[in-house]
Amino acid sequence: MRIATWNVNSVNARLPTVLAWLEAAAPDVVCFQEIKTIDEKFPREAFESLGYNVETHGQKTYNGVAILSKHPLSDVRRGLPGGETTGLNGEADDQARYIEAVVEAPTPVRVGGLYLPNGNPVGTEKFPYKLAWFERLRAHATELLSWEEPFILCGDYNVIPEPEDARHPENWLGDALFQPESRAAFRALKNIGLSEAGELGGQAPGTYTFWDYQAGAWQKNNGIRIDFHLLSPQAADRFVGVETHRDARDMEKPSDHVPVVVELDLAA
Repeated sequence: MRIATWNVNSVNARLPTVLAWLEAAAPDVVCFQEIKTIDEKFPREAFESLGYNVETHGQKTYNGVAILSKHPLSDVRRGLPGGETTGLNGEADDQARYIEAVVEAPTPVRVGGLYLPNGNPVGTEKFPYKLAWFERLRAHATELLSWEEPFILCGDYNVIPEPEDARHPENWLGDALFQPESRAAFRALKNIGLSEAGELGGQAPGTYTFWDYQAGAWQKNNGIRIDFHLLSPQAADRFVGVETHRDARDMEKPSDHVPVVVELDLAA
C-alpha cells in the first residue's frame, strides 16, 4: 500500500494538477492539507471517478484536510481531541486541521492526516497555539500507540527538525518553524515511539518538500523539509520505502509543497 501526503494549497485552484499527479502516481491513500474549501464545495466527484473514497474536514478559505482511499474508510474522526480551550486566545479550536480514518485493507491501517499550525509571527498568540496543538497531537498519538495497531500520522508539520532540513537554515532562525520549542515538540512526538519515514528510508539531506513561490526559491533549490510520515511500530515493521515526488513542483500551477509517498507491505 502506498500512502501519500500533500499540501495542495487549494484543491479547487489546482484541481487539474492534483488529478494529473494522482493518475500518474496512483497512490492507494492520499492525505491532503490546505484544501481551502468547505466540505460541500470539495470536488468529490472528480476523485471518485479515479476510484477513491473521499472524507473531508473542510473550512472556508483556510486550512482544511481530506483523506482519499481506494479501500473503504471507517471510524472517521474530524478534528484533534483536546481542543475545547486550546484554540487561539484560549477559545475552542475550530480550525480544520486533522482527519483520521481506518483504511480497510487486508491488514487495516489507521491514517491521520494533519496540517499543523504555522505559528508565525513568533511573539503572538499563534505560537503558543502551535505548541499546544503539538501537545494535543502527542497525547492523541500516545493513546493510539496503546491500541497496538499499524497507524501513520502524515501531513504538513510546519517544522524544520534539523539544520540539514533547510537549504539555508540561517534564514529561518526567527521563524516559528525553526524555533527550539517547535523542534523540541517534534522530537517529543517522535520519542513516544514513532518512526519518521525519511529516517527509516535513509533519505539524503537536501530532500526538501516545500519551496516558496517568492524570490526564485524553486529555481535556486532554496527549500525546506516540513512534510512527514510518522509510523507506529506496527507500521514501521511493514515499511518498504519512501519517495518524495519533487517533479510535482515543476507541474503547471503547482502547489508550493510536493507529495511524499510511503509504501507499506500490508498483505494479509
